[in-house]
Amino acid sequence: MNKVALITGATAGFGKAIAEVFAKNNYNLIITGRRAERLSEIKLDLESKHSIDILTLSFDVRNLEEVKRSLEGLTDEWKNIDVLINNAGLASGLSHIQDGDIEDWDKMIDTNVKGLLYVSKAIIPLMVQRKKGQIINIGSTAGKEVYENGNVYCASKHAVDAITKGMRIDLLGTGIKVTQIAPGAAETEFSIVRFHGDEAKAKAAYNGYEPMTANDIAEQVYYVTTLPPNLCINDMVITSLSQANSFYIDRKS
Repeated sequence: MNKVALITGATAGFGKAIAEVFAKNNYNLIITGRRAERLSEIKLDLESKHSIDILTLSFDVRNLEEVKRSLEGLTDEWKNIDVLINNAGLASGLSHIQDGDIEDWDKMIDTNVKGLLYVSKAIIPLMVQRKKGQIINIGSTAGKEVYENGNVYCASKHAVDAITKGMRIDLLGTGIKVTQIAPGAAETEFSIVRFHGDEAKAKAAYNGYEPMTANDIAEQVYYVTTLPPNLCINDMVITSLSQANSFYIDRKS
């Protein structure tokens, strides 16, 4: 019987790549996101390639009622979730704090922090009941250091770091593993969203060095689920060779 992984923010970037890797490794998937059409396309593609089943749930992690309605209504066949991957997240805007846009701030805090909490609150009791499971929170190197213009985004990812540590403490003895994956720069839709659709600015963010890909991260997300039952990777920080941390990047041009 296939294991089950729930992946939030699965319509693009890390989430889509994670879905592809877990499907390749015979997981049944619950994939969520705001773009229902993309979820349907991914479902058709992966089910045609692999002997798996996929449930699509279109909702916004920022909306508590949508999260409750979608996840509390899971049928018995989908409640046995082995891996929860809290991937939904974004950066919106890049400016000094005095010039920041409050709508950007709300979007980042509501998605990166509250959305992760809402989904986790719905799924953790199911894992506790079964006395097993793994929660993987996608953080960032921005949750390790703060950089200029990163202020609220960095704060939201520092919160993910702290919440992950808190989860691990509170869930001791339940049989549930808690892992944070903290990627550095990876070329996905991330910068396009950060720069509000300005593709030229987004592309320039990766000039002069080779960033990671979504698949690079997806492979490591899967890897941390393959350890023996008595081992847990608590925190994995991953960058390309050109990047030392959230600030220092060796750009050749």
